[in-house]
Amino acid sequence: MSVLVVIPARYASTRYPAKPLAELTGAGGVAKSLIRRSWEAACLVGGVDRVVVATDDDRIKEHCDAFGADVVMTSVDCANGTERCAEAAQALGGGFEIVVNLQGDAPLTPHWFVEDLINGLRADPEAGVATPVLRCDGRALNGFLDDRKAGRVGGTTAVFSRNRHAMYFSKEVVPFTSRRYDDAEDTPVFHHVGVYAYRPGPLAEYPEWDSGPLETLEGLEQLRFMENDRTVLCVEVEARGRQFWELNNPEDVPRIEAMMAEMGME
Repeated sequence: MSVLVVIPARYASTRYPAKPLAELTGAGGVAKSLIRRSWEAACLVGGVDRVVVATDDDRIKEHCDAFGADVVMTSVDCANGTERCAEAAQALGGGFEIVVNLQGDAPLTPHWFVEDLINGLRADPEAGVATPVLRCDGRALNGFLDDRKAGRVGGTTAVFSRNRHAMYFSKEVVPFTSRRYDDAEDTPVFHHVGVYAYRPGPLAEYPEWDSGPLETLEGLEQLRFMENDRTVLCVEVEARGRQFWELNNPEDVPRIEAMMAEMGME
């Protein structure tokens, strides 16, 4: 019952070209690339049999080779990380019980997020895909609202049913709330954490489906599963005092570095 973690990484990005090679400076003053920090986060996850970086760019491959990462080259035609994971899994010959997509823009992802995700998918036979969600405190939600007010695309939010099956994901803040919350106050909004765990069947099907209108409008790859009637499980995870933020825009670099410093991450 093996688990593969794939870190998709592409050089060309409309919002942030060369993002995987962007450097983040930790609490000890050491600068490491985003892709290296994502690789190190993946290697801390328990119960994983293999971790690979999947890229279509020789510059990223050479950089990853230099710090010892396992790299799989994939096509330039992959439209998103899920398609790249599907291609990487196929290139490795398949045979994995679960394939995890740990996106290379989330170096603050704690190992227990991924471990809880894998366990959640195993426990729900109806779900072909699982993804973590984290209840926003006021600090996180107010950051989302500030981003939207400034015209920036910030984090993604999720709404789900009582059995934790996803109802929708959006780059807008859903459900709607107009009030501000104190930093430590719980809110009704859940932050979608950019990690996925797939069963092999739905992952192999994914590249065969056309992008639907919701995926196209939101720019969120997981909506393709939902538009094709596949169940996406939302696994609620606990921060345990850790802060979490994805690197979506260049403006996020100082925000993430400040979080790393606050948490004492080297």
